[in-house]
Amino acid sequence: MNLHEIQTFLSIAQAGGVTRAAGRLHRSQPAVTRRMKLLEAQLGAPLIERVRGGVVLTEAGRAFLPHAEAVLAALRDGADAVRGIAEDESSGTVSLALVGTLAGTPVLAQLRAFGRSHPGVRLELRTANSQETSDLVRRGEATLGLRYFEDSSAALASRAVAQERMVIACSSEHPLAGKRMRDARALRGDRWVSFPAARLGNDSFALLLRRTIAAAGLDGMDVVPIDSMTAQKRMIEAGFGIGLLPESGILEELRLGTLATIDVPRLRAVVPVAVVHRREGYLGAAARALLALIGGTRVAPRGGKRRR
Repeated sequence: MNLHEIQTFLSIAQAGGVTRAAGRLHRSQPAVTRRMKLLEAQLGAPLIERVRGGVVLTEAGRAFLPHAEAVLAALRDGADAVRGIAEDESSGTVSLALVGTLAGTPVLAQLRAFGRSHPGVRLELRTANSQETSDLVRRGEATLGLRYFEDSSAALASRAVAQERMVIACSSEHPLAGKRMRDARALRGDRWVSFPAARLGNDSFALLLRRTIAAAGLDGMDVVPIDSMTAQKRMIEAGFGIGLLPESGILEELRLGTLATIDVPRLRAVVPVAVVHRREGYLGAAARALLALIGGTRVAPRGGKRRR
């Protein structure tokens, strides 16, 4: 097996189809299919299965995937290590993947400070959700990642570097908008929106919400799963329900007045913000400098006042 075949397999796995992978690789579809068949022949098992709308990985494909990712990540590490011989923390490239809402926190100021103090370093930023951030780092497509909740993957080093406050977001027309309620039962008649629990696993906003409302004596509440924060905000604005959201994620809506908050002491919560990098991955001097800087970040909303 060779590198091109492994790259082909990973492109198909990430794109979810041969045609889409061919576009990414700038190869013809027959060429991609041929490489895939060669790899499967060498491994002695089919790695993908064609389904309507694309392909899915077989059991063998799922078993091979992390090893294929590790191969390409190790090659990137090797190239970075060679370049690192001639570089110090004032030069080189550092790629950082982060959850988009964290750009509304002091993290952005820290990145600007890093850019000013390291003008010779090229800082590449990518936004993604928490799971995608970890995936980018694991595959070696990003050097560092900033996400909500720590990642328990054995392949990643993960540590909490800050906490972000969660707030009860509601429509600006909600009867309790901007108010402080000592009794959590005032929300007994409200519907909640949250991420699907099964998709996000044990450490998730969905689980945090369920634990928080249960601790406040509101267990058994109606919780509607909505799979993106943007969609949740639009539904809350429309009065469909209320949600427990990261405060940095609704700053713009608070400023515009389309969302408000309800302060209930028993429903106050925080979510950890974690930095991740590959446990066995290469970190150049500039990446280590940025990692040290991020480690000192304390995440809290910036700009604007909470709506009362």
